[in-house]
Amino acid sequence: MIHKILIANRGEIAVRVIRACRDLHIKSVAVYTEPDYECLHVKVADEAYRIGTDAIRGYLDGKRIVEIAKACGADAIHPGYGFLSENYEFAKECEEAGIIFIGPKSDVIRKMGNKNIARYLMKKNGIPIVPGTEKLNHCALEEIKLQALKIGYPVILKASGGGGGRGIRVVHKEEDLERSFEACKREALSFFKNDEVFMEKYVINPRHIEFQILADNYGNIIHLCERDCSIQRRHQKIIEIAPCPSISEKLRKTIGVTAVAAAKAVGYTNVGTVEFLLDDYNRFYFMEMNTRIQVEHPITEEITGIDLITRQIRIANGEILDLEQSDIKPRGFAIEARITAENVWKNFIPSPGKITEYFPALGPSVRVDSHLYKDYTVPPYYDSLLAKLIVKGSSYDSAVNRLERALKEFVIDDIRTTVPFLIAITKIREFRRGYFDTSFIETHMEELLEKTEDRHQENKEEVIAAIAAALQKIKESRQS
Repeated sequence: MIHKILIANRGEIAVRVIRACRDLHIKSVAVYTEPDYECLHVKVADEAYRIGTDAIRGYLDGKRIVEIAKACGADAIHPGYGFLSENYEFAKECEEAGIIFIGPKSDVIRKMGNKNIARYLMKKNGIPIVPGTEKLNHCALEEIKLQALKIGYPVILKASGGGGGRGIRVVHKEEDLERSFEACKREALSFFKNDEVFMEKYVINPRHIEFQILADNYGNIIHLCERDCSIQRRHQKIIEIAPCPSISEKLRKTIGVTAVAAAKAVGYTNVGTVEFLLDDYNRFYFMEMNTRIQVEHPITEEITGIDLITRQIRIANGEILDLEQSDIKPRGFAIEARITAENVWKNFIPSPGKITEYFPALGPSVRVDSHLYKDYTVPPYYDSLLAKLIVKGSSYDSAVNRLERALKEFVIDDIRTTVPFLIAITKIREFRRGYFDTSFIETHMEELLEKTEDRHQENKEEVIAAIAAALQKIKESRQS
């Protein structure tokens, strides 16, 4: 039985896990580095231990975290998302120390964490994948060029161990291939300590659809429907919707069955996400599997009524899944907007600082997952996510209306945030209709900025003109 859980993370997700622990009457343990001493997860946990002075290094020190877990008597470790959540070596350290890792087995994380291995396993088990190559690091440049010609431009270079939008380069013409390949390798080595890179056909303007998986330790696997994550900027998700407002029930069932088959093919356990690209002809391709809880998990909770964090803990505790696929009947639509500390007018650069006012949105069918409070100082060292605003409606239209209302009520001062930009998204016709793809932000950027009402921005017209010119240059370079 699990009696105490150490949360190997920080911020919003750490607070979310601590709340789940309280719901289950399980003791919670927070860890923090020196700059995070005032973070909310440290304040609300039953126990808290410092893991170093460096802002980042402590959260990546798996050995130290396992030592603290053993010393404080924690039975299990929840990794959250990011940091060590998909590090198979950390999961293995937990297993070897006799500590329950709340997630899949380390070998599954290893296999699915390497995109080349994952592609091989999916292809072997009849799961559709995007045409592509194995790792290219051993290939000469001329051979890589031939591979690109065989696949057909545009192509996308990806880090084998990548994720979170890192280690990705889209190449539209041969003369950019060498530079992009080297840049992709450098970024992959820097972020993932693995410079393996492979190539795929770049699916132009797809929809990004992901299925939530729930699996116990005894072979029972179901999906909890899909999320549409197409509203993104530079491969980083901004708004997510559950279920997808633009696919048919028949297609939903087909992709759902495929997602479960993918999970069964690798012996998956606990909570995970199978991600697909969906093209204009409703052909879908396996993209990757995230072997952890996702940032956007709350919208699945809202439409299914299933608490995914408590389910993670219960499955890790050895419970048999008491749900069948026929039990999953989504109700209504839920939308999540990621509110970040970024200056939209300066190419979304981070905007850390002290929060002098904080009034999160309230009201019917509105939820906020956050680690913020008044007078908290947002540090400059971490991801810029401040809060997740989640709304629910009986229809997609009512959910969008509620999102707009809630965003307008949301107050975070005295730092720059993306709230005004998110409000602008709710005003775009295509978003309101539910018909969009991953090119939405880039396609509508000028219109979005014109609709962004930001009292902090004085030279709005000049900035919009400069951004429009830059976007036009990018389009011209792709066409040349």
